Amino acid sequence: MSLTLPVAPGRRLRLDVRTALVCLVLALLSLAIGLVSLCWGSGWDPPGDVLAALRGEGPIQISVTQWRMPRIVAALVFGVALGLAGAIFQNLTRNPLGAPDIIGLDAGAYTGVLLVFTLTAASEATIMLAALAGGLSAALVVYLLSSGTGFSGLRLVVIGIGVQAILTAVNSWIILRAELDVAIAASVWQAGSLNGLDWVDIDTPVTVIAVLTVALVLLARPLHQAALGDDLAITSGVRLERLRVLLVLLGVGLSATVTAVAGPIVFIALAAPQIGRRLAGAAGVPLLPAALAGALLLTGSDLLSQWILAPTVMPVGVVTTGVGGLYLLWLLTKEIRR
Repeated sequence: MSLTLPVAPGRRLRLDVRTALVCLVLALLSLAIGLVSLCWGSGWDPPGDVLAALRGEGPIQISVTQWRMPRIVAALVFGVALGLAGAIFQNLTRNPLGAPDIIGLDAGAYTGVLLVFTLTAASEATIMLAALAGGLSAALVVYLLSSGTGFSGLRLVVIGIGVQAILTAVNSWIILRAELDVAIAASVWQAGSLNGLDWVDIDTPVTVIAVLTVALVLLARPLHQAALGDDLAITSGVRLERLRVLLVLLGVGLSATVTAVAGPIVFIALAAPQIGRRLAGAAGVPLLPAALAGALLLTGSDLLSQWILAPTVMPVGVVTTGVGGLYLLWLLTKEIRR
């Protein structure tokens, strides 16, 4: 069921009611989990005290606004970024396994970060640039090895899994060869963690993700046209090669930005687009449900990482790996049966 709304003279917006309701529910659930996370610190703080702290009142103002809030904002924004990155590559590959953490792009971004850690004096700018360069290099390798199929088909996914395995081995070798303090920091980073983030750590990444998201919104229509098939996209005026290059840049940029700040948080980009697609009942992989499902998965996983072994806080990547592993087994079983 869809509604057509007038938005300007001669222009109308087609709104799918089911998709809109799904997006609203996902957004509300994400915000509700964020509120619960605000209440969860060394102990449980009543929601009334937390709301007072957000207004600048009460004894827990600093812990809420300066310690917990940046982590929750990071979980929401990074979840959106990973969901969008997964949606981009699953639309490009037309395969539910075509996510940046499966086809080696996140591992490539992490390789770039490790090289900066071990060879130069790391700064926020150099780490982000290295992560982007590593992710793009991995994408180029996967593309060249799968030449003949482009960015579509099972062949690219299988090659990407092989590249992922090689890069994982390379990353382990770099860590083993590094100095002890660098190796310890890199190992913690590798797990994927939101622990210890503050406003200074996330202001630039959030800005970068916002810019990339706006650029992706402008390409959303040709992206979905391309996902329906090359012939249909070409007849509708889509310049496929140019579009694919831009989308790869955006997808790698989104996932690499998250990796540069929090490490490789796996399986969100794999699971979120398919969850959003199935809930919305869409034929392709819609961007907004994927983004909101990513935010919900990451905020929920982050809350679990704080609660399971409290007061010890686990890296959120440990939780997403456990949940995502089960999802991947289910998805592989389904694809094999198909």
